[in-house]
Amino acid sequence: MYTDVLVIGAGPTGLALALDLARHGVAALVVERGAELFPGSRGKGLQPRTLEVLDDFGVLDRVRAVAGHYPPNLFWRDGEPQGERRMFDPTEPSEAEPYTEALMLPQWRTQQVLYGRLRELGGEVAFGRELVGLAQDEEGVTAEFATGGPVRARYVVAADGGRSTVRRLLGIGMTGETVDPDPMLVADVRIDGLDREHWHVFGSEEGMLAICPLGGTEDFQLVAQFPEGTAVDLTLDGLRTVVAARSHLAAEQVTELRWISEFRPRAALADRFRAGRVFLAGDAAHVHSPAGGQGLNTSVQDAYNLGWKLAAVLTGRAGEGLLDSYQEERRGNAAAMLELSTRVHRGEQRRGRATQQLDLGYRESALSVETRQDLPADALRAGDRAPDGRRGGTRLFDAFRGPHWTLLTVGTDTPLPAVTAPVVRIPAYEAYGTGVFLVRPDGYLGWAGATADGLAAYAGRQGLLAP
Repeated sequence: MYTDVLVIGAGPTGLALALDLARHGVAALVVERGAELFPGSRGKGLQPRTLEVLDDFGVLDRVRAVAGHYPPNLFWRDGEPQGERRMFDPTEPSEAEPYTEALMLPQWRTQQVLYGRLRELGGEVAFGRELVGLAQDEEGVTAEFATGGPVRARYVVAADGGRSTVRRLLGIGMTGETVDPDPMLVADVRIDGLDREHWHVFGSEEGMLAICPLGGTEDFQLVAQFPEGTAVDLTLDGLRTVVAARSHLAAEQVTELRWISEFRPRAALADRFRAGRVFLAGDAAHVHSPAGGQGLNTSVQDAYNLGWKLAAVLTGRAGEGLLDSYQEERRGNAAAMLELSTRVHRGEQRRGRATQQLDLGYRESALSVETRQDLPADALRAGDRAPDGRRGGTRLFDAFRGPHWTLLTVGTDTPLPAVTAPVVRIPAYEAYGTGVFLVRPDGYLGWAGATADGLAAYAGRQGLLAP
């Protein structure tokens, strides 16, 4: 079997990547070792920048229809409520940043939304395909599976999680640290006797217990921590024992166990994100503590960054060198998010602006060309996220939506080179200042200038000059 891109793993990373490639008209095959999509809630927070990606994918309304808001923490001791506290420092939305509230959606449901959209675009997932071997040459990669025939692909993307088989087969190391040596369990459960307006946190000598309602479902996510060296019981009876010992709830009030897993919080970063024609993305490239809700979101950003680049190369619009920018842009951002997750886990930083991922960008990337001089310190620059806004009857996110570059002029009628990208002209807008901006398919500014001088050369390198 042959495909342009073989994606190993049908989690949020792999599904987002395949969806993005499908929008570009690129054939991708997603293979998943399991018999179905991952069934648990593990990565349940969707940060504002990820909501912008989902907007671009055309699925934000579907997400909002089933997602919930982050409820306030309600602290309990000896069966009595002790007070509330918000987990996130609130940020008011603005014209430039319309989504500033993180939404709560269990990972399994996020995957359902992405998979549904992928299938609408003609994509599919092959379940029950366990990767056992990889061999690559100058023309492509051959993947071998425990069952079924081999698959030949021009490129392979490892989206197969923190214990990535692809990473092991490639011999790529992972450098990191244990964030917390104490084992933890996470479970999706049904519980009687708790309200769904709070994230319930119980203080006890036995250890931490937190029970959070999962928006759009009848489930709660339960997290418990144990002393180092404890053998964690992952049965329903074991879970009931923990709940009865650490809260005012009786064991029988835990009525159903739907999914459960044990983990130890750690932070680790792959030594490289690429080996020839194979790329690492998501947890295969970086493993986060769950604190701060950065893991799934950083993973989706990997896919969003890589998808348009693979498509440009595969369709002949750009040279192979474009793919070098994936590691250049994403590895540093992943490292920063790992540091942030660890600080949040250790109580050294509140969840606020930094966790929204709206300030992440690629100013230092070779793809970011800023030609203006003497800009103010707070000015928008090449490499930054392109803000939303409404000017001249145009909503910018509507104009950017889709798998294309967008040439934007703000408050200027300067002549432009003939490009294949849509051209949008709006009046002066403080979020941009004035000038000419070429917006990448992933919503970042690739090129910026006061006039279009030099733009043609940049556009030519991206395969955007009109014939």
